[in-house]
Amino acid sequence: MRLFHEHEQVAICHDRDSGLRAIIAVHDTTLGPGLGGIRMWTYPSDDAALLDVLRLSEGMTYKNSLAGLPLGGGKTVVVGDPRTDKTPAKFVALGGFIDRLNGSYLAAEDVGTTTDDAELVATRTKHITGLPVARGGSGDPSPMTAWGVVCGIRAALAESRRGDAGLEGVHVAVQGLGHVGADVARHLLEAGARVTVADIYADRVQPLAELGAAEAQPDAVHAVECDVFSPCALGAVVNGTTLPEMRCRIIAGAANNQLADETMGDELQARGILYAPDFAINAGGVINIGEELQGPYDAERAQRSVERIGDTLAAVFERARETGVSTHTAALAMARERIDAARSASANR
Repeated sequence: MRLFHEHEQVAICHDRDSGLRAIIAVHDTTLGPGLGGIRMWTYPSDDAALLDVLRLSEGMTYKNSLAGLPLGGGKTVVVGDPRTDKTPAKFVALGGFIDRLNGSYLAAEDVGTTTDDAELVATRTKHITGLPVARGGSGDPSPMTAWGVVCGIRAALAESRRGDAGLEGVHVAVQGLGHVGADVARHLLEAGARVTVADIYADRVQPLAELGAAEAQPDAVHAVECDVFSPCALGAVVNGTTLPEMRCRIIAGAANNQLADETMGDELQARGILYAPDFAINAGGVINIGEELQGPYDAERAQRSVERIGDTLAAVFERARETGVSTHTAALAMARERIDAARSASANR
């Protein structure tokens, strides 16, 4: 396991009174403070939680760079089941730990957390984004993330079909129906796509089934024969076990760290599967927060900015074609070039 991902800071957070167990990781602040969400999840071990926060925060660095934002990468993971273990006291305590980082990390919402949780964090720190609009924030960023994914799916379709970005009749299999995945599925259904959905929680599947989506098992949806597989749950879904079972032409979804490791990008390229790099396609939420930080927040302006994800992906696909590398490798190179240029400019001042 590559434990150290060149992170600037990793904070282990334990509050005895509330029972909070969390890890905050700041990967890189070359471009600005490390922005990244607070994820609450049931991890099988402390090592698994640590690996996840390291991978996620590194991914945020590349996501924010590729999106052109003046922000670096960071992330928080809170250990626990968000349906049964969440308490207000834990998120108030987390706000105190975030505040100790003195602005090097800006928190937001992520899997398992909500604007209500963000408001609790805000009682102890000002370094929290995505607060309700009434409080001067931009609200839940997940709708913008979902819209960006749909724009990215269109860009991937255009790449694979020589300019045809239409969704009518396109079969998309969506894995994970949380805040983002459910909205992605709804947008696709409204656009006339055929949609198959899966989630570990049955109560998330039923509303989409009532709108016309077909159902699949969570552990088998990656193998559904479809045009687009859209992973919108957790990471490492493209791995040595699942990849040989995939029967799609495109992978384009909201999940972070979709590739188990970087070799999977080359494997996808070899198999002729077009991959929309996760840190490019799922940047809608951070772009939305970037608009909030510029202030005053304007939802229509933010949506226009999010829609440029399609242009970003088109540039990634073009770079991959021209250089003969995987789309993942091309996107990483583009993100790192911006960071390296900022470092060089700083060193020459």
